[in-house]
Amino acid sequence: MTGQGPWDAGAPCEPWGGAAETHSAVVYFAGDRAYKLKRPVSLGFLDFSTRKARAAACTREVELNRRFAPDVYLGTAEVRGPDGQVCDHLVVMRRMPSARRLSALVTSGEPVAVPLRQVARMIAGHHARAARGPQIDEQGSRDAVRGRWADSLTQSRQVRQRMTAGEPLAPALDEMERLAMRFLAGREPLFEARIGEGRIVDGHGDLLADDVFCLQDGPRILDCLDFDDRLRWVDGLDDAAFLAMDLERLGAPELAGQFLADYAEDAADPAPAALRHHYVAYRALVRLKVACLRAVQGDPAAAMQARRLAELAAGHLRAGTVTLVLAGGLPATGKTALADAVAGQLGLSVLSSDRIRKELAGLPPAASAAAGFGEGIYTPEWTRRTYAELLRRAAGLLARGESVIADASFTAAWQRTAAAQAASEASADLVQLRCTASQDLAARRMSTRAGVPSDADEAIARRMEETADPWPDATVIDTERGGTAGLPRECVQAAAEAIRPHGSGHAWHPERPCILPD
Repeated sequence: MTGQGPWDAGAPCEPWGGAAETHSAVVYFAGDRAYKLKRPVSLGFLDFSTRKARAAACTREVELNRRFAPDVYLGTAEVRGPDGQVCDHLVVMRRMPSARRLSALVTSGEPVAVPLRQVARMIAGHHARAARGPQIDEQGSRDAVRGRWADSLTQSRQVRQRMTAGEPLAPALDEMERLAMRFLAGREPLFEARIGEGRIVDGHGDLLADDVFCLQDGPRILDCLDFDDRLRWVDGLDDAAFLAMDLERLGAPELAGQFLADYAEDAADPAPAALRHHYVAYRALVRLKVACLRAVQGDPAAAMQARRLAELAAGHLRAGTVTLVLAGGLPATGKTALADAVAGQLGLSVLSSDRIRKELAGLPPAASAAAGFGEGIYTPEWTRRTYAELLRRAAGLLARGESVIADASFTAAWQRTAAAQAASEASADLVQLRCTASQDLAARRMSTRAGVPSDADEAIARRMEETADPWPDATVIDTERGGTAGLPRECVQAAAEAIRPHGSGHAWHPERPCILPD
């Protein structure tokens, strides 16, 4: 609103109530108004170096942000010098109470569950009605996401070289690049599916806790990304992940996880945990890049913030590694119980060879197909067909970003070789677990189980043991202490640590809780 009136560039700042700075703007406060002045900078990813560019940016900022807070963004104003000539431009806003910033409330320990739930609903609602189309969809493709990673990594490295304490970031940036690119390499079907589901939207693009204000009549969300439309055209989950990342940066990982869970519910988005981790990591890299810029501009705390953000990003990339887990062993050694328990704890998908074999034979899972060793539906041909189908299904899930635990004996080397090939083709990690138990305990377990897909008895278990190939690459999980009633907590924990040695991010991503026997 140009009619707001010119602002005197020669007036002192103090009567206007102070100022706040970012890497790209200065905001001056005066009574119930805030005035944002774009910095005349060119940072690679944005260019405000000319007055014309800053004028256009101010107009665009008001237009875009009125989608989220129409009563806050009042318009634009001109800055005139002593000669009366226009020398710059401002965004004019209704001033928000700084004490009601979401970031301030979180750091002071104030309860924010209700407003944060409202923010999740607001963002999901905006995404539901946001602009879509082929041009926007293109920015949600696997290659576009990879390009944004590459650009942000390059820019971060360039700025890091100008930092006096930038060297500790180099290994972290290298690890981020390796993990992110590996995830993207095998996940093209996941990103194609996201596009097909209409998940790519014209979003906010810069959702930070500093820019969310929790007022009595509801939250106000400010300061969306306005300098490059392509960076705002993102997967809705990517958009929401920015705030989840920022909440974790502020020391509130539980709030971060709950916010993403609320957003996923409101958006009806069953995205795999790996994609949530991936987008949170990417947003930490974006924030890291800004912290590096602030460090170069003289902010003494920014270098430490950059290092913490690097740790946050790497941690989520590790936790989101797509993995194929083999839960193998002889009959009744506890592999099915282990697979189910670990899947619940880590959020993995379970595929069972016993169930698949019965399905291929046209039988219900619990129907008996008992036969001698290597006979009936347990001939070598049937077994190869069963493992081929199991790994085919696993490959499809891995490509969609779902980690899989395959519950099968895997006693033959060729079965494990085929599994390793499937993991490699999907750019997924392979973790091999071999369950063990004494023959006496296994026999007791077989004698007490009922209504299960397995048809193995003691005689078949002995023959399988005689013909089993060595399995030196497996982590051994001794289920002996579990008896016939269940698995001890230590077994499940040992398996979880083998699968996610750096942690699962489970506290951050509260889904499918697992209750284990003491």
